[in-house]
Amino acid sequence: MTFRSHQLALAAGAALTLAMVGASRAEAFSFTTNYSLDGSLTGDDVWRGDILLNSVSYGGQTFSQFSLVNGATIVHNDKFTGGNTGAASADRGKFSNDGVIVEDPTAADIVTNLGNLNLSSIIDGEDTGSYTLDLNFDRAARDVLVWERGRNSSLTLQALGAGGTLLGSAFTITQALWGDAGFSLGTTEIGTSIQSVGSRGISAADFGLGDGLIYGVRVTAAGSLDNGPDFKVVGTAVPEPSLVFGFGALALMGVASRRRRSHEA
Repeated sequence: MTFRSHQLALAAGAALTLAMVGASRAEAFSFTTNYSLDGSLTGDDVWRGDILLNSVSYGGQTFSQFSLVNGATIVHNDKFTGGNTGAASADRGKFSNDGVIVEDPTAADIVTNLGNLNLSSIIDGEDTGSYTLDLNFDRAARDVLVWERGRNSSLTLQALGAGGTLLGSAFTITQALWGDAGFSLGTTEIGTSIQSVGSRGISAADFGLGDGLIYGVRVTAAGSLDNGPDFKVVGTAVPEPSLVFGFGALALMGVASRRRRSHEA
């Protein structure tokens, strides 16, 4: 191979690598939702009661520690004047024990519905409404997990830093990207109906942050273009330093114990 041919081959390889990275970034990632239901409910009513998030599985691992929304800023929310006006509202299942039902929610209402592990309490979006909400997590996250009731809407997210500043680039979960979350949901907004729920995960790398930490997200729906996403969002929590230290200390103790036994033998 000539030097020129070698250069062309390297360039082609680099272009292919970038294309593969770009394709991967565009897809984000899928995950499995592990949940429990209210055993006292039957039939379709099981999807109108508590749907409690236990853990999620992806990348060969299972995660049960989550970063929950503990603060919200309503940057914009179309005004509710009755009927199907407005944009983001607080909604929950008819038999759910968590969350509130408010058409014109305050920041506190949004935190009430998103700051728990009950997948039945959500933020409901009107089909033609526009909203932008800044949601802060109670602790740093490595990935962001989103569920959408109906799988028929798009939602744009951007990571927030520790001070609430926007980080990296925005990422849009289009209708085509929602995977099957494995459960359905019936909230008061849709009456007697139940709808399939979609899910998608977004990593720090998907936001253009490499291995950076995520302290919250800005979520945006742009009117009829996004068709009113109805969502729940949490983060996959970064382990607490004390917990990591504890695991490390136990590992060192185990190594020291094995060395001591070997020496005595």
